[in-house]
Amino acid sequence: MITITSPLINSLLNHAEPAIQYKTRVHILGEDPSDPELINLREQISSSPIVQHLLSERGPSGKIDQHPYKKWNGSHWILTHLAELEYPPNDNSLLPLRDQVYEWLSSDHHRRSIMSINGRIRRCASQESNALFSSITLGLINEQTHRLVHDLLLWQWPDGGWNCDKHPEAHHSSFWETLTPLRALSNYMNITHDPNVITAVARAAEVFLKRHLFKSQSSGEVINQEFLELHYPIYWRYDILQALMVMSRAGFLNDPRCSDALEILESKQLPGGGFPAEGRFYQVNKPTKSIYSQVDWGGVSKNQMNPWITINALIVLKAAGRLRIENS
Repeated sequence: MITITSPLINSLLNHAEPAIQYKTRVHILGEDPSDPELINLREQISSSPIVQHLLSERGPSGKIDQHPYKKWNGSHWILTHLAELEYPPNDNSLLPLRDQVYEWLSSDHHRRSIMSINGRIRRCASQESNALFSSITLGLINEQTHRLVHDLLLWQWPDGGWNCDKHPEAHHSSFWETLTPLRALSNYMNITHDPNVITAVARAAEVFLKRHLFKSQSSGEVINQEFLELHYPIYWRYDILQALMVMSRAGFLNDPRCSDALEILESKQLPGGGFPAEGRFYQVNKPTKSIYSQVDWGGVSKNQMNPWITINALIVLKAAGRLRIENS
């Protein structure tokens, strides 16, 4: 259990980005998202500085003139960011970006990259999964969205996850390639209640739960120290904060096997109540780099609060019943 006080809440409520304000009011303070004031606040996300940066490379067609998967400014990533920011749904101006992503994912070139080795489909399922996640969250569903679900179910490995490793001896799912499908399929499950998806979600969740989200099954040791660091955005990578968020969405956050990760997350709280970004997967002010981001998501400092990490950590801890708000 952690405690946060009014100064921290007020700093989030007065943050320059309406997405931080909105998430605080809805997910931390429990305000009704159907309230007209909250609807208006969510609408402000679409014109916020961070969203304007993200959409700044759209051309007259509404598309971005580069490969959809270009890190981190292709349409694939822009839509994923917007969904994570809780950009207001059903904005038809985003349809050209969605169509650009779908054209890529359904192209002959892309489909030819899908192969079966030793009875397992080797696929970077995070690509289809981020497209599914953003389409659902942004209200951009069409028939091709359901095809993404069909493919993900078809590609799921016997142990419940996904993997793009083309080495024939690879027989365990990848944490990196399984978390994003779990997030997307959980969203789809929550709106359709499809029994096949419910089963797939439970199987995928078990990939992480049986390893307590970060431990080797055989030795109990930490699989990768990077998994214990906090990052935002996560892109296609993995850390315990993102895993806990996905477990919450999938309905498994109260599984006792999440406890160790929750305790580690609690231990990272700063004296002022916030949480730091301990690493990042992007570069800023370096447009020639392949992982260049138009947006600086708060930087990295183990001693200073990152608002995006903080809001996600508080959302998880509240959902887990580990957050106490103290008026001061």
